[in-house]
Amino acid sequence: MACFPWRVFWIIQALVDVTLSQEIYAPHSIRIEGDLTLGGLFPVHARGVSGEPCGDIKKENGIHRLEAMLYALDQINSDDELLPNITLGARVLDTCSRDTYALEQSLTFVQALIQKDTSDVRCTNGEPPVFVKPEKVIGVIGASASSVSIMVANILRLFQIPQISYASTAPELSDDRRYDFFSRVVPPDSFQAQAMVDIVKSMGWNYVSTVASEGSYGEKGVEAFMQISREAGGICIAQSLKIPHDHKQADFDKIIRQLLETRHARAVIIFAYDEDIRGILNASKRADQVGHFLWIGSDSWGAKNSPIQGLEDAAVGAVTILPKRATIDVNQRQSQKRGLKPTRFPTVTNMQPIPTCGEGHFHWEHKNTFKKGQEKSGFDAYFKSRTLENNRRNVWFAEYWEENFNCKLMSSSKKEDTSRKCTGQERIGLDSKYEQEGKVQFVIDAVYAIAHALHNMQKDLCPDQSGVCQEMEHAGGKKLLKYIRSVSFNGSAGTSVTFNRNGDAPGRYDLFQYQININSTPGYKVIGQWTESLQLRIDDMQWPNGEMEIPSSVCSLPCKTGQRKKMVKGMPCCWHCEPCDGYQYQYDETSCKLCSYNMRPNPNRTACQPIPIVKLEWHSPWSIIPVFLAMLGIIATIFVMATFVRYNDTPIVRASGRELSYVLLTGIFLCYIITFVMIATPDVAVCSFRRIFLGLGMCISYAALLTKTNRIYRIFEEGKRSVTPPKLISPTSQLAITSSLISFQLLGVLIWFGVDPPNTIVDYDEQKTINPDKARGVLKCDITDLQIICSLGYSILLMVTCTVYAIKTRGVPENFNEAKPIGFTMYTTCIVWLAFIPIFFGTAQSAEKLYIQTTTLTISMNLSASVALGMLYMPKVYVIIFHPELNVQKRKRSFKAVVTAATMSSRLSHKPSDRPNGEAKTELCENVDPNSPAAKKKYVSYNDLVI
Repeated sequence: MACFPWRVFWIIQALVDVTLSQEIYAPHSIRIEGDLTLGGLFPVHARGVSGEPCGDIKKENGIHRLEAMLYALDQINSDDELLPNITLGARVLDTCSRDTYALEQSLTFVQALIQKDTSDVRCTNGEPPVFVKPEKVIGVIGASASSVSIMVANILRLFQIPQISYASTAPELSDDRRYDFFSRVVPPDSFQAQAMVDIVKSMGWNYVSTVASEGSYGEKGVEAFMQISREAGGICIAQSLKIPHDHKQADFDKIIRQLLETRHARAVIIFAYDEDIRGILNASKRADQVGHFLWIGSDSWGAKNSPIQGLEDAAVGAVTILPKRATIDVNQRQSQKRGLKPTRFPTVTNMQPIPTCGEGHFHWEHKNTFKKGQEKSGFDAYFKSRTLENNRRNVWFAEYWEENFNCKLMSSSKKEDTSRKCTGQERIGLDSKYEQEGKVQFVIDAVYAIAHALHNMQKDLCPDQSGVCQEMEHAGGKKLLKYIRSVSFNGSAGTSVTFNRNGDAPGRYDLFQYQININSTPGYKVIGQWTESLQLRIDDMQWPNGEMEIPSSVCSLPCKTGQRKKMVKGMPCCWHCEPCDGYQYQYDETSCKLCSYNMRPNPNRTACQPIPIVKLEWHSPWSIIPVFLAMLGIIATIFVMATFVRYNDTPIVRASGRELSYVLLTGIFLCYIITFVMIATPDVAVCSFRRIFLGLGMCISYAALLTKTNRIYRIFEEGKRSVTPPKLISPTSQLAITSSLISFQLLGVLIWFGVDPPNTIVDYDEQKTINPDKARGVLKCDITDLQIICSLGYSILLMVTCTVYAIKTRGVPENFNEAKPIGFTMYTTCIVWLAFIPIFFGTAQSAEKLYIQTTTLTISMNLSASVALGMLYMPKVYVIIFHPELNVQKRKRSFKAVVTAATMSSRLSHKPSDRPNGEAKTELCENVDPNSPAAKKKYVSYNDLVI
């Protein structure tokens, strides 16, 4: 406080300098007469450039708020219960959004408290000036920006003039020792900073940047956020940047470049003014980073359109904060809750310019009069009804009119971007877009706070007198401040308006998000509120670029499920993510564990789950082809068998050896049937049938073929030595030989059953791939590859032996036996099984082993059966059905003659004939009656030899 006397001296000196030319500092101001006068400070214009104090008019932040004060005064003055017989006047000044300019303007409020000598003051023409008697300002509404309020508060506190701000939220204004006459109807940024910290935490963000406008509002707001975030923990500040006062486009581009240096810190806390917010959004657009940053804007952004106009795409997803408010469009019942009468809007009937020294410097003095029938409700209706005719008290309204309707009122207008003339018939909200500015409510609450304080003070100091009594006039600002801090009433939002000991309003905020939705008009949408705790509707939020999930803003991206964190030393917000690979799952945030052998990690690797069990399905492509072939084979086998049964006693059927033919057809049928057993779902019964029939069909087939080839071989070998037929060539003998060969296969299967009973298993190793998602447990019978080969081994041995006999009997003419068809059958079958073996064992390590081996095995068996069926029986069936004339009894010959003929034919087939025509002729017929009993003993039927 040592500098306090110097400060007082400086201020008084400044007052002396400006007193003589008071109106220079307020060339345009609004003056409304009243018993008590309130001051008003509003940013009607933006900050000027190129040395000019003021820039363009601010339609929402300036005119809306200014009109809100006038609207509140109208309501209070028309209320018979609030301040009866007391009229409130006003002196409203423009701060031009600059603290130094606002300081100069605010000196107007203290003129009445300064005694000054003006005897030596003269106008330039030598005439004495006409002074307007300065009114005594008992309280000030404003200012908007915290830096302006701080500057003005330093002046007003010296003269003990209470000040109530409707928008200043800098935390330092809560210091009651330095700003003891300052109050505000909006909560300080310390509450706002806490709300922002809660928002960041609710989004799961832990790495954010901050951007602040240079000055008390921005810097103190960011400072409060950083302090609260440190105390709360879990939030790291990536960068803290500042926008300079005299900024240029390059400054914003530099800020965006710096923010991009920490790309993962997408969330940006921004405490900045409208112009600075626009600069940041523009820079992000120039850098082609629209949608990258997640803006969290303070109440200076709020729900205003001015910071984002033309930059809506860059603002999508921005979360903004605004002290809890309501659109002021109250009905009669709400007015009565506040003790108000219906609004009467003033019609200007007594307004005249008050002359001052110099040309072009004037202000307006206004007296309130009302006309009946002008009752309307709400600020929206009030503002939309304003025209150039009924709102002459607002000296900036004509400028607003030009800007709002993009027209010119007169040729000397400063508006140069249009040539269209204003007609004066335009209407707000009809011919132009209108949306109530966010701080209108708080302006009204600030005016009402002073009105209620004056009302309470009047009742206490003037209990028996209406109107302003002498005690009120001499009460002073300190007493009025006491009443201001004690008020409590329902504000325009329906919430209580109160002040704490520091003059701060309680923290109540609405949370908005700017959204562009194809189903609704673009704009700010309420997504929650903060009243000492956060209430956020995350489901209602939308994010840039159509992101469905909450975007991340972290030093290290969150580890995905199934990844463990490897913390970076000394950086609590940073870590590296290492995946739990293979068959590991995430045990906790920092470790992984291996799943058991029959388990695999779930998709997010947070636990283990059973490995799916698969089997060969009927609808699988691996099954369709074998089943199709098997069905065709079964149909063909049944057709051949039925044909043989139908023509059982015909020569061809008899010559084929009926008994062995039926046995062979049965084996072929079982070879086809095994396809269905191999594809069926494994269980104990299916596994038993697999063991039995896997080798049985082939064993039956090749046992019958071996018996046939062996019989042919023995007949012709014996015929070379003797005319006596060999033993065991009768049908009964042939069946006995075949059955004995088959019995070995059945005996082996029975031993197998005894040693290792059939069972099902789930093989987890067969399809345990590197990628656990593709791992499968294979449900199958407990049969190894070796056991399958052993089961087929005996049949293969029969097949090889049969092939050997087929080779040995290859010299027997086809006219006498089936050796050659059997030989071709065996050669083809050997080729099939030679191809089967490398395929079967070559896929033993394949993940598709179950499917490949089963398909290969069943197709091989189908082909083997089909070869035998086609080569041995289809020609006979063709003759039986299509050439029955060939199916007749042939003459009989003796065994010796048959063998001799066959031997000679064989020799002739190997040696060229000596005859000219190359023919050999053998007489096979003897002069014996073949039907005689003697012939039946001596001669053998051809059909009995040719099988």
